[in-house]
Amino acid sequence: MFPKPKAALVPNTYAFESEPMVKPTGFREYDARWLFNKEINLMGVQALGMGLGALIAELGVRQEIVTGHDFRGYSASIKYALISGLMAAGCKVHDIGLAVTPMSYFAQFDLDVPCVAMVTASHNDNGWTGVKMGANRPLTFGPDEMTRLKQIVLNAEFMNKAGGSYQFHENYPARYIADLTNRPKLKRKLKVVAACGNGTAGAFAPQVLEAIGCEVIPLDTELDHTFPKYNPNPEDMEMLHAIRDAVLAHKADVGLGFDGDGDRCGVVDNTGEEIFADKVGVMLARDMSAIHKDAQFVVDVKSTGLFMTDPVLQKQGAKTVYWKTGHSYMKRRTNELAALAGFEKSGHFFFNKPSGRGYDDGLVSAIAICEMLDRAPGKSMADLKNALPKTWSSPTMSPHCADEVKYGVVDAVVKHFEQLQQKDGKVAGQKIRDLVTVNGVRVTVEDGSWGLVRASSNKPELVVVVESPVSEQRMRDMFEAMDSVLRTHPEVGEYNQKI
Repeated sequence: MFPKPKAALVPNTYAFESEPMVKPTGFREYDARWLFNKEINLMGVQALGMGLGALIAELGVRQEIVTGHDFRGYSASIKYALISGLMAAGCKVHDIGLAVTPMSYFAQFDLDVPCVAMVTASHNDNGWTGVKMGANRPLTFGPDEMTRLKQIVLNAEFMNKAGGSYQFHENYPARYIADLTNRPKLKRKLKVVAACGNGTAGAFAPQVLEAIGCEVIPLDTELDHTFPKYNPNPEDMEMLHAIRDAVLAHKADVGLGFDGDGDRCGVVDNTGEEIFADKVGVMLARDMSAIHKDAQFVVDVKSTGLFMTDPVLQKQGAKTVYWKTGHSYMKRRTNELAALAGFEKSGHFFFNKPSGRGYDDGLVSAIAICEMLDRAPGKSMADLKNALPKTWSSPTMSPHCADEVKYGVVDAVVKHFEQLQQKDGKVAGQKIRDLVTVNGVRVTVEDGSWGLVRASSNKPELVVVVESPVSEQRMRDMFEAMDSVLRTHPEVGEYNQKI
């Protein structure tokens, strides 16, 4: 028998050392995140391992699993607690040691193992831990699996049995690096800043980029789990400014920044300007659809409208589907449609064959960016960015809305725009050209301007994004139109930021 986890325990007590603690809020829509020793203890992690082993058996999947851990001071001990729980549940564990998250996904294919549990807090601050899990490669868990896992763990519905075993795979990174670099070298001599924020990717990114033929300027690639400079997050302005400074100082062709667990890649062009991930996606889609006929792409609903309106993509016959935000949803949809690639505004990119195996890998994204530059010998990264039609887009804006009511508010907003479309009504002075309702509502009007309202997956907030291919004023008109509908709902509070 194993005790039912408690939601809270006090550290430095008998109970903390003798009972599992697992705070229920750590189970998110598609992975798990906790503050270590405040929201989960080692016995709680052990309970998570037992629960995951039980869920794998319940799903009818072979109980064999890859584990790895990111570079934090406590990640290895958390992984071993997880492994002890998995083995108690009867799982055969394949441990690849210190790894970036995509290395554990690669190992599922390379070792022919159906399941994965990667111990990582991704780009979260120190103190956080978490696990990214899957039982159907290349996919990771979605809400159904996470809800059931939460139920099993919190109710101690464990199905422990004999038969678990452990195998450590020595020097595993060499196999991952060999797989990534087994390709023709770049013809163009590219000077690349590889920025890792002292996170896990620092152990692998510079040598991968060197092996494909780049001259690498390493930036904060020494592993240091205190993260002395800034958090390894390529959406963080501190990291982007450090990359900009290095690009300008070294006259580099491009700056590539990797997050803490290496599944995302941020881009700074040769002039030191950041290129938002959705625009990088359009650039890659242009490059890939020139080579692959009738290319199909999946992008999340927060992404630029250029995927639909860009004349180059239209001329090359590319088709794009907008889908739910969230790396698990995007990965699944890209896989279901056998799309060439999926691009999420947060920087998770999913490449299917021939570029990848369908999972998000920041190094695969970096290689794709270098190959795009290689195929455009006379052009700089800034040239490729400036060749895109100009759009005016807002940052992600989040008005407060309680978790208990946010989905109801979004349902009402969706209904409002659906009824308006039926009546030929106008939004920001124009008729509705298109409504996408897979994840909230994305309203596009006749001139291509659009606005999005959806519920945040992990905070008591709504998400609002607007963009116009016409002018800044039209972008602001779309915001006013979306906001005026939200203002009819008193449950919607103040924004964290506004245009």
